Amino acid sequence: MRQIFPPEITGKSLEPRGSVLDHRFGEGEPYTLGVEEEYMLLDADTLDLVQHIDTVLAAVAGHELESRINAELMQSVIEITTPVCRTAGDVDVALRQLRGYVSGIAGERGLRVGSAGTHPFSLFERQRITAKDRYRQLVDQMQYIARRELIFGMHVHVAVDGPDKAIGVINGLLPELAPLLALSASSPFWRGEPTGLHSSRQMVFAAFPRSGPPPRFKDYEDYASVVGQLERTGCIADYTQIWWDIRPHPRLGTIEVRICDAVTRVEHAVAIAAYCQAFVKYLSEKIDRREEIPAYHRILTTENKWLAGRYGLDAPVMDLGSGRRNRIPVSQIVRRTLQMIEPHARELGSERELEGIEDIVSRGNGADRQLRVFNANRDIVEVVREIADVTEEAALPVTTG
Repeated sequence: MRQIFPPEITGKSLEPRGSVLDHRFGEGEPYTLGVEEEYMLLDADTLDLVQHIDTVLAAVAGHELESRINAELMQSVIEITTPVCRTAGDVDVALRQLRGYVSGIAGERGLRVGSAGTHPFSLFERQRITAKDRYRQLVDQMQYIARRELIFGMHVHVAVDGPDKAIGVINGLLPELAPLLALSASSPFWRGEPTGLHSSRQMVFAAFPRSGPPPRFKDYEDYASVVGQLERTGCIADYTQIWWDIRPHPRLGTIEVRICDAVTRVEHAVAIAAYCQAFVKYLSEKIDRREEIPAYHRILTTENKWLAGRYGLDAPVMDLGSGRRNRIPVSQIVRRTLQMIEPHARELGSERELEGIEDIVSRGNGADRQLRVFNANRDIVEVVREIADVTEEAALPVTTG
């Protein structure tokens, strides 16, 4: 199946093909999936972050999975990407294989890997920037804002079969920012301290320009004209320097859901991918039928997102769809959404994986689990150990040679 990932993932340069209006929406099969995860590279003894991405990349050179493993801004971060997947079950297999491979490579070198939105106690001042021009340029432009970006995310790509439809789907997904953040939140610690937040990662990344919820665009041409203005004036090199919570990826023909913290349990990462895929299908079909998709003022969806980052699944969010004046736990909205999108997940062959959403709601998100470990004995190193154990335990063995 056609590769859908961006140049920063594949390592291959993809220059803009002329006008910013150029896109690949509709060139591939709709609703195919791809997932990116960012992992921590940890010292096996201290569980602090270590600056060994070059060691890992040298070790994977020549392996069939080499193209799926990449550096990120800081040398203590490793990024993996799945191949194009039709179902969430395919994502499950791919993530387990990749986790297994990088865990094996790391273990052979006295390292471990962990998946969560922030490292609970490592300091950004001690991290080194990866030696690539685009990262040096990013730090030169953004200074302190970039240097403190010691955070880890999960991104979900879903293919959409038309440019205007992609914009409509993104508009329809704006109220889902709060549920997606609450489900994935796994960063309650920052610099060795409990922050009182479920997603410290979101609060750190909020300092980036061109981040947060995207504006509502009328259609693809409206979006393209804004991006074109930013490019022509030299504010950005291309649209991949727009880091919205959800964004179009025209050169790939996908929408990219970027709101999520990195997720520790692989089955929960897969469930969130299934949730995104089924919701995109639900919205796409509403657009095909020319049905109206509810729109809410940006301040309302942004307020709900803030509440989700602060309180997680217990967040008392505004029930925008009901028109009522009351607030309800975001977990209730998630359960209501599950009933709505489950038939679409079944049609996509991802209904079993979607069941993992109920497990998150019932047992808690990653932040809940980290706080339970910490509150048991106030040992923040033990929190990192649990993150690494859970990240690695579900991995499928892959030959590392």
